[in-house]
Amino acid sequence: MAKKEKEVLENEAELIDADHAEKRVYELGFHIDGELPAEDAAQVYKHVREQIAKAGEVVAEGEPQKVQLAYVVSRMETAGRRDFSASFFAWIAYETDGEGHQAVQEAVRAEKSVFRFLDIRTDKDAARHAAEMHEIMLKAAEKAGADEGQDEEVSDSEIDAALKEVGV
Repeated sequence: MAKKEKEVLENEAELIDADHAEKRVYELGFHIDGELPAEDAAQVYKHVREQIAKAGEVVAEGEPQKVQLAYVVSRMETAGRRDFSASFFAWIAYETDGEGHQAVQEAVRAEKSVFRFLDIRTDKDAARHAAEMHEIMLKAAEKAGADEGQDEEVSDSEIDAALKEVGV
């Protein structure tokens, strides 16, 4: 029985070593402290991107966008507990080997302004599709914001006209 377990462990070790050298595509999504100024959040993003570029090749990316979190995220720090209700969310898809992937994870963990991240394995097509969808969503949000501004102007003029009719 012990001999079989040893063989299984050796086979798993060989598979891990083989995977370690093979290049794969990963997508890193991360939250940067929302209390930072936008310029500082951009610097944190730039630093993470540089670390990824050292370890491999950037496939697609989404620059930091300020978002309200669905729930408060708490983290223990040396000064005590810290709560986050907003963040700058960014993501980067990259291709690297196992050693580079490990280096990226260590670099993100070392970045104090990043309070939460998720690093998953994906493929180039999915990463490029995510980048395209990100662009479409940004354009839709910009258009919706522009449309809202027009609605307010129209409604203000309608109110003014209605007040004149009433004689106010």
